[in-house]
Amino acid sequence: MELALLLVSMAAVVLAATAVSERLRIPAPLLLVVVGAAAAYVPGVPTIHLESEVVLLGLLPPLLYAAAIQTSLVDFNANRGTILRLSVLLVVVTAMAVAVVVEWLVPDLGWAAAIAIGAVVAPPDAVAATAVARRIGLPRRVVTILEGESLLNDATALVTLRTAIAALSGAVTFAAVAGDFVLAAGGGVVIGILCFLLVAWLRKRITDPLMDTAISFLTPFAAFVAAEEIHASGVISVVVAGLLLGHKAPIIQTAQSRITERITWRTVAFVLENTVFLLIGLQLDWILEDVHASSLPNSRIALVCLATLLTVVVVRLVYMQATGFLRRRDPIPASWSFLIGWAGMRGVVTLAAAFVIPEDAPHREVLLLVAFTVVAGTLLVQGLTLPLMTRLLGVPSPDPAEDALARAGLLQQAADAGFARLDELEYDDHHGVADQVRARVDQRTFAAWEQLATATDEETPSELYARIRGEMIEAERAKVLKVRSRGHVPSEVVSQVLGMLDIEESMLDAGSAARAGVRSGSLAFAGGRTCDDLEEHPAVDTVDDPACATCLADGTRWVSLRQCLTCGNVGCCDSSVGRHATAHFHDSLHPVVESAEPDESWRWCYVHNLTG
Repeated sequence: MELALLLVSMAAVVLAATAVSERLRIPAPLLLVVVGAAAAYVPGVPTIHLESEVVLLGLLPPLLYAAAIQTSLVDFNANRGTILRLSVLLVVVTAMAVAVVVEWLVPDLGWAAAIAIGAVVAPPDAVAATAVARRIGLPRRVVTILEGESLLNDATALVTLRTAIAALSGAVTFAAVAGDFVLAAGGGVVIGILCFLLVAWLRKRITDPLMDTAISFLTPFAAFVAAEEIHASGVISVVVAGLLLGHKAPIIQTAQSRITERITWRTVAFVLENTVFLLIGLQLDWILEDVHASSLPNSRIALVCLATLLTVVVVRLVYMQATGFLRRRDPIPASWSFLIGWAGMRGVVTLAAAFVIPEDAPHREVLLLVAFTVVAGTLLVQGLTLPLMTRLLGVPSPDPAEDALARAGLLQQAADAGFARLDELEYDDHHGVADQVRARVDQRTFAAWEQLATATDEETPSELYARIRGEMIEAERAKVLKVRSRGHVPSEVVSQVLGMLDIEESMLDAGSAARAGVRSGSLAFAGGRTCDDLEEHPAVDTVDDPACATCLADGTRWVSLRQCLTCGNVGCCDSSVGRHATAHFHDSLHPVVESAEPDESWRWCYVHNLTG
C-alpha cells in the first residue's frame, strides 16, 4: 500500500505541476525538478534512490522509442552531418574538457574517474531539449537537430563511461576502446534494422490495433536488450528501429493501428517524461547527505560543481561556433547555432549514468552531486532563459499561416491524384456515388484553402459547416445516450455508434484547431517546388479593393479572391459558389493565379498543382 500510495501521489503531483506550468507558461520539466527538490525535504516523503538499471532499462527505451517514431527520417537525414558530429564528436570533446577541469580541481581523483564524470555530464537530454524547444516555437530545423542529437548522443556517452569504468579497475588499450565504439555503433544499427524488419513483417499480417499496439510496447525493450546482450548500443538499436518504423508506418500499419499507436505513445511519453523530472528533483536530499561525509571541503565541492556546469555550457557554445566551416554546404544561421548551443539541457540519463560509477570510485558522492548540479543548472538556467535568447536574437518560429498554405497545397495534390485514379476505375455508377466522392474530397480540400483567408472576419463555409455539424452531433449523441438508458439496444452497438460520432467530431475539432492557429499577417510562402509556369509568372501587387465581377453580377458572395497573373482577372476561389477563378482558367488556360487577399502573396499553378 505504501508503494501504491507513492505512485498515485507522484502521478497526482505530475499532473498538477503540468497544469500549473501551462498557466505560468514555463516548461513542465523545469517546474517538476524544483517541485521534486522541495518535496525531498518535506517530512513524510520517503527517500527515493533512483537506480541506474531502472532508468537505463525501464525508462530510457520507451522514451527514446516514443521520440524516434515521431521524428522525421527525411529531416533527420537532411541534417545527419550536424547531428552525428554533435552526438559523437561534441560528446567526446565535452567529456575530455570536463575531465581536465575536474582532475585539475581534485588531483587525487584520477583520470579514469574524471573521464567517467565527463562522459556522464556530456550528453544533452532528448526530453528536456525538445520539451522546451517546441514550447517556445524554435525553427523546425533547430528542433530536428536537437532531437536527432539527443537520440544518439547517449550511446557515445555510455560507451565512453563504460571504458572509463573499465580503466578504474584495470588498464585499457586504444584497440579495445576503438573496438567498443565499432561494436556499439555497428551492432546497434544491425540489431535495430533486424527489429524493424521483424516488426514490419508482423504488422503487415496483423490488423488488430490492440495487437499492433502491444507489439509496439514490446519493440523498444526487445531492441534494447538484444543489443546489450551482444555488448552493442541498446540506445542506437532502439533509435534505429523507431526511426524506420515511424517512417514506414503509413505503409505497414492500418489507419486504426496508426491512430491507436500515436495516441498511446503520446500518453506514455507524457507520463514518463514528466515523472522522470520529478524523480530527478527527489534525489537532492540523499545526494547532499552523502556529500556531507566527503573528505573534500565544501568550498572545493562547490567549485567543482560550478566549474563543471560552466565547462559543459561553454564547450558546447564554442563548439557550435568553431565548427561552422563543417556546415558550408548547408549553413546554419549564427543565431540558430547559438540557440542550438544554448539548448544543451541535461536530464535523467546524466543522473542515471552517474549511479553506474562504482561504489569504490574516489569521491563518488561528489561526482553524483556534480551530475545533479549540471542537470538542475542547465535545466533551470538555460531552460528558463532560452525563450529570452530566442526573442533577443530575433529567431522566427514556424509560421502557422505558411503551414496552412503548405497543407492546402499538399491536400490539393493528393485530391488531384485521387480524382485521376477515380477516372481510371471502371464501375457502374447508377446512384451518383462518384459525384458524392468528389464532393466530399472537394469539401476537405476547400476547407484547407479557406484557412488561408486570414484577413476576413466572416465565417467561412467550412467553419459554418463545422459549427452546424457540431451542434447536430451533440443532439445525436444525446439521443443515443437516451436510447442507451432504456437498455433495449446492445451495448456493443451503442459503443460503435458513439465511436463513429466521436471520430467525426474529432475531425471537426482538428480542423478548427488548425484554423485557429493561422494568425493574421503577411503570408509569403517561401517553400515548396517550382515549375516553368510559376517561374514565368512572379508575384505582383494585386489590385486595390479586389472584387469578383461575375459574383457581383450574379448576386452571390465570395469567400476569397484570386487574381490571374496573365490577364489580371479577379475571380472567386473554389470554396465560393461560383468558383470563377477556376472557371477562368478553364476558359483561358491562363495557368497561374495569386491570392488577392490582403497581406497574402502566394501563387497557385493550375497546370502543375504547385504552390509558389
